[in-house]
Amino acid sequence: MADPSSSAPDHGQPSSSSADQKSNKKDYSTAILERKKSPNRLVVDEAVTDDNSVVSMHPNTMEKLQFFRGDTVLLKGKKRRDTVCIVLADEQCEEPKIRMNKVVRSNLRVRLGDVISVHQCPDVKYGKRVHILPFDDTIEGVSGNLFDVYLKPYFLESYRPVRKGDLFLVRGGMRSVEFKTLVSIVLSHQIETIDAEVLNSMAVTNEHFQSALGTSNPSALRETVVEVPNVSWEDVGGLDNVKRELQETVQYPVEHPEKFEKFGMSPSKGVLFYGPPGCGKTLLAKAIANECQANFISVKGPELLTMWFGESEANVREIFDKARQSAPCVLFFDELDSIATQRGGSVGDAGGAADRVLNQLLTEMDGMTAKKTVFIIGATNRPDIIDSALLRPGRLDQLIYIPLPDEASRHQIFKACLRKSPISKEIDLAALARYTQGFSGADITEICQRACKYAIRENIEKERRKRENPEAMEEDDIDEVPEIKAAHFEESMKYARRSVSDADIRKYQLFAQTLQQSRGFGSEFRFPDRTESAAQELQTHFPLPLLLEMMMICTAKVETTRSKLAVKPTSLRSAKINTNPPICLHYPRDTKVLVTLIAKFNY
Repeated sequence: MADPSSSAPDHGQPSSSSADQKSNKKDYSTAILERKKSPNRLVVDEAVTDDNSVVSMHPNTMEKLQFFRGDTVLLKGKKRRDTVCIVLADEQCEEPKIRMNKVVRSNLRVRLGDVISVHQCPDVKYGKRVHILPFDDTIEGVSGNLFDVYLKPYFLESYRPVRKGDLFLVRGGMRSVEFKTLVSIVLSHQIETIDAEVLNSMAVTNEHFQSALGTSNPSALRETVVEVPNVSWEDVGGLDNVKRELQETVQYPVEHPEKFEKFGMSPSKGVLFYGPPGCGKTLLAKAIANECQANFISVKGPELLTMWFGESEANVREIFDKARQSAPCVLFFDELDSIATQRGGSVGDAGGAADRVLNQLLTEMDGMTAKKTVFIIGATNRPDIIDSALLRPGRLDQLIYIPLPDEASRHQIFKACLRKSPISKEIDLAALARYTQGFSGADITEICQRACKYAIRENIEKERRKRENPEAMEEDDIDEVPEIKAAHFEESMKYARRSVSDADIRKYQLFAQTLQQSRGFGSEFRFPDRTESAAQELQTHFPLPLLLEMMMICTAKVETTRSKLAVKPTSLRSAKINTNPPICLHYPRDTKVLVTLIAKFNY
């Protein structure tokens, strides 16, 4: 009989051997690590967060490798590929594993379950720029600025180490765009100490604000074309008197406002240019706006008129609102006669739209305060039909006639048109100015453009012949048309014509003369005490017989000239003295001075 105690171990022995087998069973998921027991070799696992710059490890693994949270580490994968990332602690991650997203795995050329090595990377250089380009197939159908939509939110206020050749995916809206780093620069900001003197010198000055104002475009003015023209006084030939008047009217209030405050007077706000077409009215308005660095809004008169009731007046109000918001501003109304005709004289205007537009225009001009530096310049070819209420003082009170250019002005116009063009030395611009009597500035510009066109045509023909027959053109390798020649101007003058007739000129001159007579322009006025002082001044310099002869000469010339009379005392028979400069007598002002002086002597 067998001992039962001896049989018990026989029944229990198989169970104990199976337990030992389970305890000795290997974990094949980490078996690859047994080849080399290195703590920095970790198995790739799927990341929980989809961040292209972050990898996560177990805290114990980070402690073994002496990593701290936020350190930059160097990851080495297959095919000698490596990249840099930020390491973070993750207690859910297993100790021999490292979690990374699909983008990092793609840069290392590894898959889930592969082994990579992790190393410290303390010498990461700081930089401020990185060169990144997108892939074409990922930006098909993408509109807008890629930098503002994708890259700026991705890198802004984020420490993202990148490696040359790395690919990364950025999501913006409903689309994802893949980029590649072409320059190995790590984006971060190096902490540096700045000298106190440098910090004190980095103060914002008024020049910085002026520069910012010149480049900024207010959102309220984006619907209106507000610009500072690039036309200068050099582009305007002649018209020196008109330039001087414009400078006094527009430029002085902008550059010297304290002078007007000192004299207690507000500057004029309106100017009306009238004259033949093509004489530079629009060019003058742009030039004065550029000289005083003011904004420029150009409005054609017919642009304000619409077929809808009340819309035309609303357009006028909107234009003036834009001008006030962009002060200092020059508001230029071209073809003013289309909206400023005399009220009540519009034939067929049953609704009175033109009258309502003019009334609104007058209201806006009267509402222009002195604090708003807005100047109104109107231009018209028909000054005779402009409503008189628009021309009263306080509105368009400065009436400036832009005549046809004289010979000196035509010479200046030729120089202004050709100042950037290569012209031959044989061209006599003075002769061209003498020949173009009665031509406007636009006519002269057309002559210069046509001559330039002939020079370009000749140059193109020469190049074409050279391509077709290069052997025949070897001797003429030098460009024969490097400049505009006299032959080009002679050919251009064959097609020159006057755009303004003599009858039109007489109309403008008659209007100017009628305007002076009706408004009393040019009247001679002198205060009574000023007459006595002038008589005493003449008495101190000239004897009485000489004054009498001067008066007789002056009054004898009145009926024929009615203009200034230069009297040189040294040329008179009774004169025994020398004067320099000669005296200029003007009728009837200076004759009154002589009469007062003669009455004083009872002669």
